Amino acid sequence: MNSFSKNIINLSGSPDGFDAKILSNFINDQQKSIIFVARDDKRLDLMRKSLWFFSPNTIVLDFPAWDCLPYDRVSPNADVASARMATLAALASGFDTPMILLTTLAAISQYIPNRQTVSNNSFVATVGRNINLIELRTYFTKMGFVQSPTVTEPGDYAIRGGIIDVFPPGESGPVRMDLFGDELESARRFDPISQRTVESLERIEFAPVTEVILDDYAISRFRSNYRKEFGSAGLDDPLYEAISVGRKHQGYEHWAPYFHEDMETIFDHLPEAVIFMDENIESVHKNRWDGINDQYSARLDGLNSKNRLETIYKPIKPDEFYISPNALFEVLSDREIRRFIVLPQPTGPNSLDMRARIGRNFAPERQNEEIALFEEFAKHITDKRKSTSVVIASFSLGARERLFGLLEDQGLSGMINIKTWKDINQEIGSISLVVWHLEHGFESPGLTVISEQDVLGDFIIRKSNKKKRAKNFLTEASSLSLDDLVVHVDHGVGIYRGLETVKAAGAPHDCLLLEYANNDRLYLPVENIELLSRYGHETGLLDRLGGSAWQAKKAKLKERIREMANKLLRIAAERSLRKSEILEVSPDKWNAFCARFPYVETDDQMNAIEDVVTDMSSGKPMDRLVCGDVGFGKTEVALRAAFIAANAGTQVAIIAPTTLLARQHFKSFEERFRGTNIRVNQLSRFVTSSQMKKNREALREGAVEITIGTHALLAKEIKFANLGLLIIDEEQKFGVGHKERLKQLKSDIHVLTLTATPIPRTLQLSLSGVRELSVIGTPPIDRLAIRTYVSEFDTVTLREALLREHYRGGQSFFVVPRISDLPEIEAFIEEQVPEIKHVVAHGQMPAGELDERMNAFYDGKFGILVATTIVESGLDIPTANTIIIHRADMFGLSQLYQIRGRVGRSKTRAYAYLTTKPRQKLTPSATKRLRVLGSLDSLGAGFMLASQDLDIRGAGNILGEEQSGNIREVGYELYQEMLEDAIAKIKSGQMEGLTDEGSWSPQINLGVPVLIPEVYVPDLDVRLGLYRRLSSLSKKIELEAFAAELIDRFGKLPNEVDMLLKVVRIKGMCYAAGISKFDSGPKGAVIQFHQDKFINPVGLAQYLLDSRGTAKVKDNKLIVLRDWINSDKKIKGAYVIARELAVMAKNLKPN
Repeated sequence: MNSFSKNIINLSGSPDGFDAKILSNFINDQQKSIIFVARDDKRLDLMRKSLWFFSPNTIVLDFPAWDCLPYDRVSPNADVASARMATLAALASGFDTPMILLTTLAAISQYIPNRQTVSNNSFVATVGRNINLIELRTYFTKMGFVQSPTVTEPGDYAIRGGIIDVFPPGESGPVRMDLFGDELESARRFDPISQRTVESLERIEFAPVTEVILDDYAISRFRSNYRKEFGSAGLDDPLYEAISVGRKHQGYEHWAPYFHEDMETIFDHLPEAVIFMDENIESVHKNRWDGINDQYSARLDGLNSKNRLETIYKPIKPDEFYISPNALFEVLSDREIRRFIVLPQPTGPNSLDMRARIGRNFAPERQNEEIALFEEFAKHITDKRKSTSVVIASFSLGARERLFGLLEDQGLSGMINIKTWKDINQEIGSISLVVWHLEHGFESPGLTVISEQDVLGDFIIRKSNKKKRAKNFLTEASSLSLDDLVVHVDHGVGIYRGLETVKAAGAPHDCLLLEYANNDRLYLPVENIELLSRYGHETGLLDRLGGSAWQAKKAKLKERIREMANKLLRIAAERSLRKSEILEVSPDKWNAFCARFPYVETDDQMNAIEDVVTDMSSGKPMDRLVCGDVGFGKTEVALRAAFIAANAGTQVAIIAPTTLLARQHFKSFEERFRGTNIRVNQLSRFVTSSQMKKNREALREGAVEITIGTHALLAKEIKFANLGLLIIDEEQKFGVGHKERLKQLKSDIHVLTLTATPIPRTLQLSLSGVRELSVIGTPPIDRLAIRTYVSEFDTVTLREALLREHYRGGQSFFVVPRISDLPEIEAFIEEQVPEIKHVVAHGQMPAGELDERMNAFYDGKFGILVATTIVESGLDIPTANTIIIHRADMFGLSQLYQIRGRVGRSKTRAYAYLTTKPRQKLTPSATKRLRVLGSLDSLGAGFMLASQDLDIRGAGNILGEEQSGNIREVGYELYQEMLEDAIAKIKSGQMEGLTDEGSWSPQINLGVPVLIPEVYVPDLDVRLGLYRRLSSLSKKIELEAFAAELIDRFGKLPNEVDMLLKVVRIKGMCYAAGISKFDSGPKGAVIQFHQDKFINPVGLAQYLLDSRGTAKVKDNKLIVLRDWINSDKKIKGAYVIARELAVMAKNLKPN
């Protein structure tokens, strides 16, 4: 094998984890910088974590590889591209102390911009100095920054008058610059989630966001190189067209060498550094080079085949952009290189033994049910501490605490918790516990390191450093889009046609324009936006403005809702009176069982588990609903509940709607309960009739603790010896008959129901008194595990994706929007990937056949499942980690999110390809949906988003079959609100007759401008989102916080916005006072009460007396005479009147 350098030294006996100790010692002793080349991203990540443990103060930079394939149509992820450029910029500016650069084989095998290009293209802004705004804007455009209304991701920028928001690459957050004229008055970092200031800055340095800088020289260089290589470019080449006019094009970075005069390798950027690398890098690099050449050939074939199914793609020659094995040999021939080798090798002139060995793995003990795992673990530690100090590495603080407790139970003492290597007590016999992401332990002279994974088996860890976007962000993101169907509380279903500024009482006022049947129009003032809700369906019949049909529909529904709410509360009351067995488990057994869970519990999951434990030990029958998207960890809650019940000597029945789900549960339960003396069996079509009979007898005689099955478990002949817990999965999928049978079973046993339907947060509150509810809203695996690509349908990319999944032993989903698309995709698969077997499934197949096909796919008999949207729910196939969504623009956002959630369940990297029709213009809403989904990795709020996107199918099924029809009638949000109101009112005992006053909102006309001007917030969606948020605020403190945020984000408040905030404050008072309409002019105000009634007539009479003739009642309206000479006086006066009436309505004294 061709070795990279004559100066290479092999460091054998260097297992993962120990190699970080070698790097740390080297940099401290030699004072030289290091480049470490890892085999892949995962290894790089583990090395970074290990380095932090051994050397927390050393500067460590990452240079990751692009997250797309060679010759791809998509650009690298913005986070990855900006992280690379930030590292190059940092290297260009130099370091005073030695540092470590971590990179991967894929990253070093690609040419990058040279040092001069990087240093010539940075931009520095200092507070107190002048900035040329035109130059800065040009710089942003050239360097690949993207203008967007709200800055949330690296590479975004927004210019609003004298305020510039920008998210520089690699910075720890976006920056807001405030200009006074041309001078930079202040600069501050802000939080992209809340958009509020975090810290002040004196100096900001910008680097390019992308490796291709689109200035005039680069564009002309690209054009001439492109023509030289491919001849004159035809009009059918969108890449050439876009770049020629200075516009970015998806995937244009793959032609980087055409833009640069000359390029370098990452090694040229750190010429003095010593290079350390993983073993076998040479052979892996050669395989990668062969793969790049294969992809190049595939692109050439595509170009020559004249198959115009997709847009043209002219590939660059491999050796222009990628480093061949020979070229890499030349680059590294004079460099000092050390190679880590895990296993020991004979020592020689170029080979050293570092004397570390891979630690003990407890896999045999885990498999053997006779052996107590933790006892063996404790014995091993006791043995090792005789001659070494022992370090135990856990994956999280919670896991460390759990291990600490388990080892104490085994009689170990003298353990301490430490943070980094310098805290360690290196004396023989010491035991230290640390949070350190180490996959496998190692042993070296005087030191034994044991990783939690060695003992407990494979771990999947969720990064918790991604912050959840706040609710504010979602309110803004889910703002109404043009032509959405909306529901107005008083007028019914209409179409939202946009925001218009209307003159009201002589002053400009922002209103939402709604269109009803017969083209009738309604203008709704923005401060009353809460009267609108989204309808939640793509199509619906428009109501007539002023017609009685809508009110009748609403009244009828109110009656039905009231009955439903009564029924629910009656059930709850009966349940609270019943008694049930107290089920508990001893702490040591519980801890040992929990420790076998191979994930870190999320906070939501922990809360759900604690709720269940409390319920089961309360002596009252539990009836808890656990909601969470598929793969969010509901099964673990069920497993722990089953463990408690089975340990307490009762039986557990688990009922699932399909044989596939029942099988899935059986596998996971059987796996987890192995070695616990708890017996698990299943009753479903997969069990032979003789076995079925045995299983039924075992149930009757109490010879089995846990039974899992479909509705076969509800059959009359099934008898339980001592049923203590019933777990129902996806209850909404059972028919009415089965539900009745479930209710009989339920009488006084504990019931746990799991559902994947995302229940919006508001509905949870109302249901919490009816049925105990736990929501798991955080995904257990960081959703960045799913790489999402949005691109045109491209044969080469999709073929590559399907084959890559196939050759790594996995399966793929291919999802189409319509049944009529299936034949076309089947033909595509048969022609392009004949080596993979595929199976087709759609909702119109007979249930039995569908079940069989799904089960065959689950068993791995087919490599690709071609299906319609039926894959959305319930399927959990760990080996399926690639999904291709055909014509993604035809799906709703929550559908796309749910479908994409089918993959990314295991340790392997998951890929989602959202494809669109080549060269077809997408509608604005489809573009927005795909953009949101593409960046959803960074939002981390998918669960909430799924419930925001109101294309929710039957999310109301929590209470019964009839609901989905009801929701259809009035739209989703309004239905939810009505149900909440009904439950709250029955609870407080004030449920009145059917003439319920329903939702209403005060109308206020003060003749002052009420709007957020377009020049202040230019983006319409952001403006609407702000109006939506504002409509839900009423308290002074909330409005002040909102105003502070506006000033922080958009600059000084214009007079109109100030008025808007004051009007909203007055609106809050009017609502409290029961005022439905408040009109004012220079001579006073005319006030109309809701339903022409004032809550406190005696107080009102007193008010009229006290006013001494300045207030009177005429035609059921209160007229207050005042002399208001300007708008300011008018606003203050209106507030005083509304507040006095509100205080009176509540029968309080003014404070």
